[in-house]
Amino acid sequence: MKLRVLVVDDTSLFRRIISDALALLPDVEVVGTAPNGKIALERVASLSPDLITLDIEMPEMSGLEVLDALKSRGLKCGVVVVSALTLKGGDLTIRALELGAFDFITKPSGGDPQTNLTAISNSLAPIVSAFRRRWEIQSILRSTSAPAAAVVRPSIPSSPAAHAPVPVSKKADLVLIGISTGGPNALAKMLPALPANFPVPILVVQHMPPLFTKSMATSLAAKCRVAVKEAEDNETIRPATVYIAPGGRHMKIAPAPKGEINLSITDDPLENNCRPSVDYLFRSVANGFTGSTTAVIMTGMGSDGVLGLRLLKRKNCHIIAQDESSCVVYGMPGEAVKAGVVDIITPLDHIAEEISRSVKSAPL
Repeated sequence: MKLRVLVVDDTSLFRRIISDALALLPDVEVVGTAPNGKIALERVASLSPDLITLDIEMPEMSGLEVLDALKSRGLKCGVVVVSALTLKGGDLTIRALELGAFDFITKPSGGDPQTNLTAISNSLAPIVSAFRRRWEIQSILRSTSAPAAAVVRPSIPSSPAAHAPVPVSKKADLVLIGISTGGPNALAKMLPALPANFPVPILVVQHMPPLFTKSMATSLAAKCRVAVKEAEDNETIRPATVYIAPGGRHMKIAPAPKGEINLSITDDPLENNCRPSVDYLFRSVANGFTGSTTAVIMTGMGSDGVLGLRLLKRKNCHIIAQDESSCVVYGMPGEAVKAGVVDIITPLDHIAEEISRSVKSAPL
Protein backbone atom coordinates (compact mmCIF):
# COMPACT_ATOMS: atom_id res chain seq x y z
CA MET A 1 0.00 0.00 0.00
CA LYS A 2 1.37 3.40 -0.97
CA LEU A 3 1.81 6.21 1.52
CA ARG A 4 -0.34 9.12 0.33
CA VAL A 5 1.32 12.52 0.76
CA LEU A 6 0.05 16.09 0.33
CA VAL A 7 2.69 18.81 -0.27
CA VAL A 8 1.91 22.23 1.19
CA ASP A 9 4.15 25.23 0.41
CA ASP A 10 3.49 28.79 -0.66
CA THR A 11 6.22 28.74 -3.32
CA SER A 12 5.76 26.77 -6.52
CA LEU A 13 9.50 25.99 -6.65
CA PHE A 14 9.50 24.11 -3.35
CA ARG A 15 6.17 22.41 -4.06
CA ARG A 16 7.79 20.97 -7.18
CA ILE A 17 11.12 20.08 -5.52
CA ILE A 18 9.45 18.37 -2.54
CA SER A 19 7.03 16.55 -4.83
CA ASP A 20 9.90 15.35 -7.00
CA ALA A 21 11.89 14.28 -3.94
CA LEU A 22 8.95 12.26 -2.63
CA ALA A 23 8.48 10.66 -6.05
CA LEU A 24 11.99 9.20 -5.74
CA LEU A 25 10.96 7.26 -2.60
CA PRO A 26 9.48 3.75 -2.90
CA ASP A 27 5.76 3.24 -2.27
CA VAL A 28 5.02 6.96 -1.89
CA GLU A 29 2.32 8.73 -3.88
CA VAL A 30 1.97 12.52 -3.97
CA VAL A 31 -1.83 12.90 -4.07
CA GLY A 32 -1.85 16.68 -4.34
CA THR A 33 -0.31 20.03 -3.49
CA ALA A 34 -1.58 23.21 -1.83
CA PRO A 35 -0.20 26.78 -1.99
CA ASN A 36 -1.53 27.89 1.40
CA GLY A 37 -2.98 26.63 4.67
CA LYS A 38 -6.65 27.20 3.84
CA ILE A 39 -6.47 25.18 0.64
CA ALA A 40 -4.38 22.57 2.46
CA LEU A 41 -7.18 21.96 4.98
CA GLU A 42 -9.72 21.57 2.15
CA ARG A 43 -7.48 19.03 0.41
CA VAL A 44 -6.76 17.11 3.60
CA ALA A 45 -10.51 16.72 4.03
CA SER A 46 -11.10 15.67 0.40
CA LEU A 47 -7.96 13.61 -0.31
CA SER A 48 -7.38 12.00 3.14
CA PRO A 49 -3.57 11.91 2.88
CA ASP A 50 -1.59 9.83 5.34
CA LEU A 51 1.11 12.49 5.61
CA ILE A 52 1.54 16.15 4.70
CA THR A 53 4.72 18.16 4.27
CA LEU A 54 3.87 21.54 5.74
CA ASP A 55 5.66 24.82 5.11
CA ILE A 56 5.76 26.49 8.53
CA GLU A 57 5.88 30.12 7.26
CA MET A 58 2.98 30.91 4.91
CA PRO A 59 0.70 33.91 4.34
CA GLU A 60 -3.04 33.74 5.03
CA MET A 61 -2.70 30.73 7.34
CA SER A 62 0.59 29.64 8.92
CA GLY A 63 1.74 26.09 9.44
CA LEU A 64 1.04 26.41 13.17
CA GLU A 65 -2.54 27.47 12.43
CA VAL A 66 -2.91 24.49 10.11
CA LEU A 67 -1.73 22.15 12.88
CA ASP A 68 -4.26 23.66 15.29
CA ALA A 69 -7.02 23.35 12.70
CA LEU A 70 -6.18 19.72 11.91
CA LYS A 71 -6.53 18.88 15.58
CA SER A 72 -9.72 20.87 16.18
CA ARG A 73 -11.40 19.42 13.07
CA GLY A 74 -10.36 15.85 13.85
CA LEU A 75 -8.38 15.48 10.61
CA LYS A 76 -5.87 12.73 11.27
CA CYS A 77 -2.66 12.70 9.27
CA GLY A 78 1.03 12.91 10.03
CA VAL A 79 2.89 16.17 9.53
CA VAL A 80 6.49 16.80 8.50
CA VAL A 81 7.29 20.48 8.93
CA VAL A 82 9.39 22.23 6.29
CA SER A 83 11.29 25.12 7.84
CA ALA A 84 13.84 27.79 7.00
CA LEU A 85 17.17 27.40 8.77
CA THR A 86 16.74 30.65 10.72
CA LEU A 87 16.11 31.60 14.33
CA LYS A 88 12.47 32.40 13.51
CA GLY A 89 12.18 29.11 11.64
CA GLY A 90 13.62 27.31 14.66
CA ASP A 91 11.13 28.94 17.03
CA LEU A 92 8.19 28.03 14.81
CA THR A 93 9.44 24.48 14.24
CA ILE A 94 9.83 23.79 17.96
CA ARG A 95 6.28 24.98 18.53
CA ALA A 96 5.08 22.74 15.69
CA LEU A 97 6.86 19.70 17.11
CA GLU A 98 5.36 20.40 20.52
CA LEU A 99 1.95 20.52 18.82
CA GLY A 100 2.51 17.01 17.50
CA ALA A 101 4.30 17.29 14.15
CA PHE A 102 6.14 14.04 13.43
CA ASP A 103 9.45 15.60 12.37
CA PHE A 104 10.92 18.42 10.30
CA ILE A 105 13.32 19.18 7.48
CA THR A 106 14.99 22.47 6.62
CA LYS A 107 14.90 24.15 3.23
CA PRO A 108 18.24 24.41 1.43
CA SER A 109 19.61 27.95 1.46
CA GLY A 110 20.80 28.41 -2.10
CA GLY A 111 22.13 25.91 -4.60
CA ASP A 112 20.85 24.78 -7.98
CA PRO A 113 17.55 22.86 -8.32
CA GLN A 114 19.22 19.44 -8.67
CA THR A 115 21.37 20.00 -5.55
CA ASN A 116 18.29 21.13 -3.60
CA LEU A 117 16.33 18.12 -4.84
CA THR A 118 19.07 15.76 -3.63
CA ALA A 119 19.32 17.50 -0.27
CA ILE A 120 15.57 17.38 0.37
CA SER A 121 15.32 13.77 -0.83
CA ASN A 122 18.13 12.73 1.53
CA SER A 123 16.42 14.53 4.42
CA LEU A 124 12.97 13.13 3.70
CA ALA A 125 13.95 9.50 3.05
CA PRO A 126 14.66 8.37 6.66
CA ILE A 127 11.77 10.44 8.05
CA VAL A 128 9.26 8.98 5.61
CA SER A 129 10.64 5.48 6.28
CA ALA A 130 10.19 5.94 10.05
CA PHE A 131 6.73 7.41 9.58
CA ARG A 132 5.76 4.53 7.28
CA ARG A 133 6.73 1.99 9.95
CA ARG A 134 4.58 3.74 12.55
CA TRP A 135 1.74 4.15 10.04
CA GLU A 136 1.83 0.45 9.13
CA ILE A 137 1.82 -0.58 12.78
CA GLN A 138 -1.13 1.68 13.53
CA SER A 139 -2.97 0.29 10.50
CA ILE A 140 -2.44 -3.26 11.77
CA LEU A 141 -3.64 -2.31 15.25
CA ARG A 142 -6.76 -0.63 13.87
CA SER A 143 -7.62 -3.68 11.77
CA THR A 144 -6.86 -6.36 14.35
CA SER A 145 -7.37 -4.60 17.70
CA ALA A 146 -4.16 -6.33 18.77
CA PRO A 147 -2.18 -4.82 21.65
CA ALA A 148 0.91 -2.88 20.60
CA ALA A 149 3.23 -5.24 22.43
CA ALA A 150 1.99 -8.19 20.38
CA VAL A 151 2.87 -6.44 17.13
CA VAL A 152 6.00 -4.37 17.63
CA ARG A 153 7.85 -5.31 20.81
CA PRO A 154 11.10 -7.11 19.90
CA SER A 155 12.60 -9.88 21.92
CA ILE A 156 14.59 -8.39 24.81
CA PRO A 157 17.70 -10.36 25.75
CA SER A 158 18.84 -9.99 29.33
CA SER A 159 16.48 -7.08 29.99
CA PRO A 160 13.98 -6.59 32.82
CA ALA A 161 10.24 -6.48 32.33
CA ALA A 162 8.82 -3.08 31.47
CA HIS A 163 7.95 -0.96 34.50
CA ALA A 164 9.57 -3.40 36.95
CA PRO A 165 11.47 -1.58 39.72
CA VAL A 166 15.20 -2.17 39.45
CA PRO A 167 17.48 -1.48 42.42
CA VAL A 168 19.86 1.42 41.88
CA SER A 169 23.25 0.36 43.20
CA LYS A 170 24.53 3.91 43.70
CA LYS A 171 22.71 7.24 43.40
CA ALA A 172 23.76 9.16 40.29
CA ASP A 173 25.78 12.37 40.24
CA LEU A 174 24.93 13.11 36.60
CA VAL A 175 22.01 12.44 34.24
CA LEU A 176 22.44 11.97 30.47
CA ILE A 177 19.63 12.00 27.89
CA GLY A 178 19.86 10.95 24.23
CA ILE A 179 16.85 11.71 22.03
CA SER A 180 15.89 12.41 18.42
CA THR A 181 12.63 12.18 16.43
CA GLY A 182 9.75 13.23 18.68
CA GLY A 183 12.20 14.71 21.16
CA PRO A 184 10.94 18.30 21.63
CA ASN A 185 7.43 17.10 22.44
CA ALA A 186 8.70 14.31 24.73
CA LEU A 187 11.08 16.63 26.60
CA ALA A 188 8.31 19.21 26.97
CA LYS A 189 6.24 16.57 28.77
CA MET A 190 9.02 14.96 30.81
CA LEU A 191 11.34 17.72 32.01
CA PRO A 192 8.64 19.91 33.65
CA ALA A 193 7.97 17.01 36.04
CA LEU A 194 11.43 17.39 37.61
CA PRO A 195 11.58 19.47 40.81
CA ALA A 196 13.31 22.83 41.11
CA ASN A 197 15.75 21.34 43.64
CA PHE A 198 16.89 18.56 41.29
CA PRO A 199 20.29 17.73 42.78
CA VAL A 200 22.47 16.95 39.74
CA PRO A 201 23.15 18.36 36.24
CA ILE A 202 21.37 16.94 33.16
CA LEU A 203 23.10 16.77 29.77
CA VAL A 204 20.90 16.35 26.68
CA VAL A 205 21.76 15.49 23.09
CA GLN A 206 18.83 16.13 20.76
CA HIS A 207 19.53 15.65 17.06
CA MET A 208 18.96 19.12 15.59
CA PRO A 209 20.62 21.64 13.27
CA PRO A 210 22.10 24.98 14.38
CA LEU A 211 19.70 27.61 15.80
CA PHE A 212 16.93 25.11 16.54
CA THR A 213 18.36 23.92 19.88
CA LYS A 214 18.45 27.49 21.19
CA SER A 215 14.75 27.81 20.37
CA MET A 216 14.05 24.49 22.07
CA ALA A 217 15.99 25.48 25.20
CA THR A 218 14.07 28.75 25.44
CA SER A 219 10.74 26.96 25.05
CA LEU A 220 11.61 24.32 27.66
CA ALA A 221 12.94 26.90 30.11
CA ALA A 222 9.51 28.57 30.15
CA LYS A 223 7.87 25.25 31.08
CA CYS A 224 10.33 23.77 33.59
CA ARG A 225 11.17 24.31 37.27
CA VAL A 226 14.80 23.39 36.59
CA ALA A 227 16.92 25.77 34.49
CA VAL A 228 17.28 24.88 30.80
CA LYS A 229 19.87 26.35 28.44
CA GLU A 230 21.85 25.68 25.31
CA ALA A 231 25.29 24.49 26.40
CA GLU A 232 28.35 26.72 25.96
CA ASP A 233 31.98 25.79 25.44
CA ASN A 234 34.06 25.61 28.65
CA GLU A 235 30.94 26.00 30.79
CA THR A 236 30.97 24.45 34.28
CA ILE A 237 27.91 22.28 34.85
CA ARG A 238 25.68 22.86 37.91
CA PRO A 239 22.85 20.96 39.63
CA ALA A 240 19.21 21.62 38.71
CA THR A 241 20.26 22.69 35.20
CA VAL A 242 19.61 21.04 31.83
CA TYR A 243 22.33 21.62 29.22
CA ILE A 244 21.30 20.98 25.61
CA ALA A 245 24.03 20.29 23.05
CA PRO A 246 24.08 23.08 20.43
CA GLY A 247 22.61 22.08 17.09
CA GLY A 248 25.19 21.00 14.56
CA ARG A 249 27.97 20.62 17.17
CA HIS A 250 29.12 17.84 19.49
CA MET A 251 29.14 18.10 23.28
CA LYS A 252 31.45 16.24 25.66
CA ILE A 253 32.64 16.62 29.24
CA ALA A 254 36.10 17.82 30.22
CA PRO A 255 37.73 17.95 33.67
CA ALA A 256 38.01 21.34 35.35
CA PRO A 257 39.86 22.65 38.43
CA LYS A 258 38.64 21.74 41.93
CA GLY A 259 36.94 18.57 40.75
CA GLU A 260 34.33 20.39 38.66
CA ILE A 261 33.18 19.29 35.22
CA ASN A 262 33.23 21.55 32.18
CA LEU A 263 31.55 21.12 28.83
CA SER A 264 33.51 21.12 25.59
CA ILE A 265 31.64 22.01 22.39
CA THR A 266 33.40 20.75 19.26
CA ASP A 267 33.14 20.45 15.50
CA ASP A 268 34.57 16.92 15.37
CA PRO A 269 33.36 14.71 12.49
CA LEU A 270 29.83 13.34 12.42
CA GLU A 271 29.11 10.10 14.27
CA ASN A 272 26.20 7.91 13.14
CA ASN A 273 25.59 10.66 10.56
CA CYS A 274 24.81 12.99 13.47
CA ARG A 275 26.27 16.09 15.02
CA PRO A 276 25.54 16.38 17.90
CA SER A 277 25.87 12.67 18.55
CA VAL A 278 24.59 10.81 21.61
CA ASP A 279 27.47 8.31 21.40
CA TYR A 280 29.98 11.17 21.43
CA LEU A 281 28.64 12.54 24.74
CA PHE A 282 28.08 9.14 26.34
CA ARG A 283 31.59 7.97 25.44
CA SER A 284 33.16 11.07 26.97
CA VAL A 285 31.30 10.47 30.22
CA ALA A 286 32.21 6.77 30.29
CA ASN A 287 35.89 7.63 29.76
CA GLY A 288 36.20 10.80 31.81
CA PHE A 289 33.62 10.92 34.63
CA THR A 290 34.46 9.26 37.93
CA GLY A 291 31.03 9.63 39.55
CA SER A 292 27.86 7.61 39.11
CA THR A 293 25.60 8.20 36.12
CA THR A 294 22.02 7.65 34.97
CA ALA A 295 21.53 7.53 31.19
CA VAL A 296 18.15 7.84 29.48
CA ILE A 297 17.58 6.82 25.86
CA MET A 298 14.35 8.15 24.38
CA THR A 299 12.33 8.35 21.17
CA GLY A 300 14.33 8.60 17.95
CA MET A 301 15.23 6.81 14.73
CA GLY A 302 18.50 4.98 14.24
CA SER A 303 20.89 3.54 16.82
CA ASP A 304 22.89 6.54 18.05
CA GLY A 305 23.68 6.03 21.72
CA VAL A 306 23.95 2.25 21.86
CA LEU A 307 27.75 2.09 21.70
CA GLY A 308 28.01 4.78 24.35
CA LEU A 309 25.55 2.94 26.56
CA ARG A 310 27.67 -0.22 26.31
CA LEU A 311 30.65 1.74 27.65
CA LEU A 312 28.57 3.36 30.39
CA LYS A 313 27.15 -0.01 31.47
CA ARG A 314 30.72 -1.20 32.16
CA LYS A 315 30.89 1.66 34.70
CA ASN A 316 27.63 0.47 36.35
CA CYS A 317 25.54 3.26 34.82
CA HIS A 318 21.79 2.96 35.50
CA ILE A 319 20.07 2.97 32.08
CA ILE A 320 16.44 3.88 31.42
CA ALA A 321 14.72 3.40 28.04
CA GLN A 322 11.43 4.91 26.90
CA ASP A 323 8.93 2.19 26.05
CA GLU A 324 7.72 1.50 22.53
CA SER A 325 4.12 2.56 22.96
CA SER A 326 5.02 6.12 24.02
CA CYS A 327 7.79 6.65 21.42
CA VAL A 328 7.22 8.48 18.15
CA VAL A 329 9.96 6.22 16.74
CA TYR A 330 11.24 3.21 18.70
CA GLY A 331 14.66 3.18 17.06
CA MET A 332 17.24 4.40 19.56
CA PRO A 333 15.57 2.92 22.67
CA GLY A 334 14.68 -0.26 20.80
CA GLU A 335 18.30 -0.82 19.78
CA ALA A 336 19.45 -0.24 23.36
CA VAL A 337 16.91 -2.74 24.64
CA LYS A 338 17.99 -5.33 22.07
CA ALA A 339 21.61 -4.77 23.11
CA GLY A 340 20.71 -5.86 26.64
CA VAL A 341 22.09 -2.75 28.36
CA VAL A 342 18.81 -1.34 29.69
CA ASP A 343 17.82 -1.59 33.37
CA ILE A 344 14.24 -0.42 33.03
CA ILE A 345 11.80 0.24 30.20
CA THR A 346 9.13 2.77 31.09
CA PRO A 347 6.50 5.01 29.44
CA LEU A 348 7.23 8.67 28.84
CA ASP A 349 5.06 9.82 31.73
CA HIS A 350 7.10 7.69 34.20
CA ILE A 351 10.58 8.70 33.07
CA ALA A 352 10.92 11.75 35.34
CA GLU A 353 9.97 9.59 38.32
CA GLU A 354 12.56 6.96 37.39
CA ILE A 355 15.25 9.59 36.89
CA SER A 356 14.51 11.14 40.28
CA ARG A 357 14.56 7.71 41.91
CA SER A 358 18.03 7.09 40.52
CA VAL A 359 19.67 10.26 41.83
CA LYS A 360 20.09 11.84 45.24
CA SER A 361 16.93 12.79 47.11
CA ALA A 362 14.76 14.95 44.86
CA PRO A 363 11.07 14.22 45.50
CA LEU A 364 8.66 14.87 42.64
